[in-house]
Amino acid sequence: MRNGPTTPYLPFTPALAQALAGARPAERWLAPLLACRDEDAPTLYAAADSVRAAHMGSDVHLRGLIEFSNYCRRNCAYCGLRRRNRGVERYRLDLAAIVATAQAAEQLGYRSVVLQSGEDLWYTPARLEKILRGIKATTDLAITLSAGERDRETYRRWRDAGADRYLLRIESTDPALFAALHPDDDLEERKACLYTLRDLGYQLGTGVMVGLPGQTPEMLARDVLWMYDLGAEMIGVGPFIPHPDTPLKASTGGTVDQTLRLVAVLRLVFPDVHLPATTAMGSLDPHGRERALQAGANVMMPNVSPTEYRAKYEIYPGKICLSDDAAHCRGCITGRIHHLGRTVGTDHGHVKRVRDNS
Repeated sequence: MRNGPTTPYLPFTPALAQALAGARPAERWLAPLLACRDEDAPTLYAAADSVRAAHMGSDVHLRGLIEFSNYCRRNCAYCGLRRRNRGVERYRLDLAAIVATAQAAEQLGYRSVVLQSGEDLWYTPARLEKILRGIKATTDLAITLSAGERDRETYRRWRDAGADRYLLRIESTDPALFAALHPDDDLEERKACLYTLRDLGYQLGTGVMVGLPGQTPEMLARDVLWMYDLGAEMIGVGPFIPHPDTPLKASTGGTVDQTLRLVAVLRLVFPDVHLPATTAMGSLDPHGRERALQAGANVMMPNVSPTEYRAKYEIYPGKICLSDDAAHCRGCITGRIHHLGRTVGTDHGHVKRVRDNS
């Protein structure tokens, strides 16, 4: 069993002072912020929102999300798309449909899209390269790719074909928790993929889930430390929501409040990263995404996938915006952003590179 900290954890106010002073992140002050009392949380959120305003301005960057395949080779214990879930109606978008969906997103005013799938090896390096080149040849979109673990040469090929960013969530850096969540994956291999993506010059995205069974504030603090040392430039976090067709179906899920604490802490530690207000937060709380934007987040990812496929991409149950068409979602999101006194970003939303993490 891991021993307790050699240096005592700080109370909330000194811990927040360390964060606002720009101190190098340390578990002794991260954990108290992540586990702060409800009465202290508004102070934490306000501090994070001030840092967001100072470093990132009022813009909320929109990424049009294209969920192009729900096939997956993995058996992650929390995910409704896991290979052994026979209740999933599987689908794949063909190459032309993916490019056409991206083009339609640009017509709606998006400057960036996220191409996301399960770990589906049907999309070979050549097929995804063709998709990337097709989008780049016909649009001015920035592209984030999220297609799981591949080898260095594949990542290099996709980078050369036009992928600007790559998102590969780690979910947890705790070895025992990672192993419990990912019975057919390896933590060190996943880390190695992220190092490779960083070295190839991708704008680097990762993230973790909050409220996982057995997870502690100390574990989350160590996740933050690892992402800091990695040099993460985009960090997506969301609450764990149990899926009824997974081994964790009877587990207690995470909460919006737990997730907001992490969003705020991440903004304090990473003043210049892009932090999404994730759909999972909006699925648990009708105002969850707005609350995240007021606690340090600056990105939203409306779904622009064809509506007939959205319900089939069920990583977790209760996902919002399944039947709204892309144009309606764009208008709804814009209204929500303006209601907060924020503006919709009009550039590609590329990351700010302020630290050398090579």
